[in-house]
Amino acid sequence: MTTLRLDGGRRRRGVAGAGLGAVPLAAWLVLFFLVPSAVVLYYSFGYKPDVFSTHATDVLSLDRYAEAVTPAFLAIFQRTVRIAAVGTLTCLLVAFPIAYWMAVKLPVRWRGVVLAMVLVPYWTNFLIRTIGWQIALSPEGFLSKFLAGAGLLAGPLEILYTPTAVQIGVVYNYLPLMILPLYVTLERLDPRLLEASRDLGASAWRTFTRVTLPLSVPGVAAGSLLVFVPLMGDYVTPSVLGGASGSMVGQMVAGQFQAAQNWPLGAAMAVLLILAILGLIVLVALVARVAVGVAKNLSTISVTPREA
Repeated sequence: MTTLRLDGGRRRRGVAGAGLGAVPLAAWLVLFFLVPSAVVLYYSFGYKPDVFSTHATDVLSLDRYAEAVTPAFLAIFQRTVRIAAVGTLTCLLVAFPIAYWMAVKLPVRWRGVVLAMVLVPYWTNFLIRTIGWQIALSPEGFLSKFLAGAGLLAGPLEILYTPTAVQIGVVYNYLPLMILPLYVTLERLDPRLLEASRDLGASAWRTFTRVTLPLSVPGVAAGSLLVFVPLMGDYVTPSVLGGASGSMVGQMVAGQFQAAQNWPLGAAMAVLLILAILGLIVLVALVARVAVGVAKNLSTISVTPREA
C-alpha cells in the first residue's frame, strides 16, 4: 500500500511539473497570438469615421467584411494561394532529396557542417536576401548578362516584378524551413528497415515508396506547415520582387494599415486571411490523414524472396 501511495505521489508531482513547464508556452501563445488576434478581430467590426481617424469601435458591424470581399481582393487572394501552394510544393521537391542525402547518405561527421551551410544563409536578414534576388533578377543583373552571353536569351531577363520572381524569392527564403523537419524525420529513420527491404529483394525505388516515403510523412506535414503559413502572409518578398503584377494579400493588409489608414478594413482582410489559412490547413490535414492511411497500406512490402 505504501508503494502505491509513493508511486501515485510521484505521478502527481510529474504531472504538476509538466503543467508548470507549459506555463511559459501558454503565456507566449496568449500574449503574442491570442491577444493580438483578438484585438484585430475587434477592430474588424469597427469603421473609419473620417479622413483623419484610423478607426472607431463605438458602432460594431460586419460591414467591413462585405467591403473587403471585392473582386480585386479575391483576385489577389487567389494569386496568393497559388504562389503559396506552388512555393510549398517546390520547396518540398527541392528539400526532400537534400534532406535525404544529409540524413542517409552523408557521413555523420559532415552532417553538422552541411546543416550549418543550410542555416547560415537563413540567419541573414530576410530583407537583404530578398534584395539580393532583386539585383540578380534585374535586366542589368549578372544573371541576365550570363544568360545573354551564353546565348540562352535574345535580350535582357524580364522576370523582375512578376509572379515568377516572387515564386523564386519565396522558394529561396523558405527552403530551410522545409529541409530541417525533413532532415530530422529522415535522420531518425531506422537503417535496418532499408536493409530489410533490400534483403527481401525490393528495388531502390520500391524501398523509397514503400518504406522511406510513408515514414517521412510527419516531416513532410511539419515542413509544409512551416512554409505555407508564413508564405501566405508574406509581405517583404512580393513588395521587393513582385511589383503590381506580383502583389499578395499581405501587401493589401499592410496598405490599409499604413497608406489608407483604414484599420477596420485592414483588420477584416487580416481576419479573412487567417480564416482562409486555417481552412486550408484543415483541408490539407484531412487529405494527409487519408494519405497516411493509404501509405500504411502500401508500407507492407510484398516481394518474392531471392533464390539462394
